[in-house]
Amino acid sequence: MHAIRITEPGGPEVLAWEEVPDPVLAEGEVLVEVAATAVNRADVAQRQGHYPPPAGASEYPGLECSGTIVELGPGVEGHAVGDRVCALLSGGGYAERVAVPAGQLLPVPSGMDPVEAAALPEVACTVWSNLVSAGRLRAGETFLVHGGGSGIGTFAIQFARALGARVAVTAGSDEKLERCRELGAEITVNYRTEDFTERLRAEGGADLVLDIMGGAYLDANLRCLRTDGRLVIIGLMGGRRSEIDLGRMLAKRLSVQATTLRSRPASEKAAIVSGVLEQVWPLVEEGAIRPVVDRTLPLRDAAEAHRVMESSAHTGKILLVR
Repeated sequence: MHAIRITEPGGPEVLAWEEVPDPVLAEGEVLVEVAATAVNRADVAQRQGHYPPPAGASEYPGLECSGTIVELGPGVEGHAVGDRVCALLSGGGYAERVAVPAGQLLPVPSGMDPVEAAALPEVACTVWSNLVSAGRLRAGETFLVHGGGSGIGTFAIQFARALGARVAVTAGSDEKLERCRELGAEITVNYRTEDFTERLRAEGGADLVLDIMGGAYLDANLRCLRTDGRLVIIGLMGGRRSEIDLGRMLAKRLSVQATTLRSRPASEKAAIVSGVLEQVWPLVEEGAIRPVVDRTLPLRDAAEAHRVMESSAHTGKILLVR
């Protein structure tokens, strides 16, 4: 088969379309013929040499895909050759075929194009696990997501609204904020021109913050939380280190949790996928949540897709199509 291989750590130019060995199926895996995959920030970090794949995972980037099952490995039940699926991956999506643990498969939602479905698995699993499991978001609460125009942000807005929450976002342009409002965000903050902490405090504070920035936003995030607020950190774009005012945390009974998805054991990923299938997929199939796709590019043009991702000129997901 062919795949996009990272020839060495570096810029987008190190991504090369090369002939590589076919995947070998292990117990409980299926072989998926890839129709499309999506670009995530983790792919960029891996290309730069900052985020190696977990032990045993494919060396090729790509944390999600859609396609068709073409082979069943030993011990697989409940799936058949020819099934149209999308999948949460630990790597390997930038390829013609990928081996996937059966527990990480999701059916292509009814009425959805299989290519469009590639925009769902990573964001759906990330958002569900952090808003429901880690963040305990409830109807009537105020939820703040940073990077509202990102793939995660655009999905989180819709899912939080479906849960009955009031949604606040930050983004770096008025155009992205307008798209966030169209998706259901009520409080929108251009972080280049406005202090999101002061704005959220003026709006009564946030109950839950989903943060991609890490150290640079830690203190500001804690200041905008109301009593019993929760901060869930899923990215470190703003650095790994900061200081915490423990007095503020004690006084307001705040909690901070940091989570990751890619390195979780297969059993934990399967449990998350099961939760997404039960609680998120019905919302997708009824049209309450739709993936926001900024553009599609040929898989061979992964380097250009990475350039777009790094420019932050996109809103929603960037897809790579076979």
